[in-house]
Amino acid sequence: MNKRSVFFLAFCLLSSILFAQTKKSQATIDYIDKYKGIAIDNMLKHRIPASITLAQGILESGSGNSQLTKESNNHFGIKCYGWTGDRVYHDDDIKDDCFRKYKKAEESFEDHSRFLKKTRYEKLYQMKVTDYKGWAKGLKECGYATDPKYADRLIDIIETYELYKYDTCENVPSKRDEEKKEEVNVESNYLSESSMGTVPSTTNHKVEKVDGRKAVIARRGDTYESIAKEFGLRKWEIRWYNKVKKGSVPEDGQTVFLRK
Repeated sequence: MNKRSVFFLAFCLLSSILFAQTKKSQATIDYIDKYKGIAIDNMLKHRIPASITLAQGILESGSGNSQLTKESNNHFGIKCYGWTGDRVYHDDDIKDDCFRKYKKAEESFEDHSRFLKKTRYEKLYQMKVTDYKGWAKGLKECGYATDPKYADRLIDIIETYELYKYDTCENVPSKRDEEKKEEVNVESNYLSESSMGTVPSTTNHKVEKVDGRKAVIARRGDTYESIAKEFGLRKWEIRWYNKVKKGSVPEDGQTVFLRK
């Protein structure tokens, strides 16, 4: 390859990088930074890809700058059907259409996750959380939006801002492929034999069996994170096994499960 060809290829590569950068909106980047943690937490709880949640939020709320979002913390344009909470009215399909109103953004993200638990969307959960293209197309097929380009628009947002990287945060398990593996992975973290099976040789807690599951009794000063570290678990695992939110702290004498 001659020098002219090398120069031309380098020029094309640089141009494509600069073009990709110009496509990105600072408002959208700020939106992602602000809400990616909530999207990831909802993914761990509900198995909806964080990339899909963020892309829908970006698209539906104009990266948080729409009038609806500013007035009501409604990031996904969810209307009032079956809603008994606060509401606001905006022109949409009809004049003064009714939309749900939330006290804070976290409530909107949680409601969006519950909204996607409807029967019409159940086939989406057969896909892995890393299959953002399948989810985007599935949402359109299930009737989430009337825009014929809806799936393409979500995919474009996800790929432009590399939102897919949040779908693999801390090796998020797939319900279909990983459910049976979770207990095997936990068991592999135990290091020595005891009457309760294999447990870490350096543990400060006595492992007991509660309702057929290995567990310990929390002491004052314990956190879910400290117990997870002691038993070689990841933070999301112990929160998942005990159905608690990030930042929760066990009470003195509370049972903390070490497996699902």
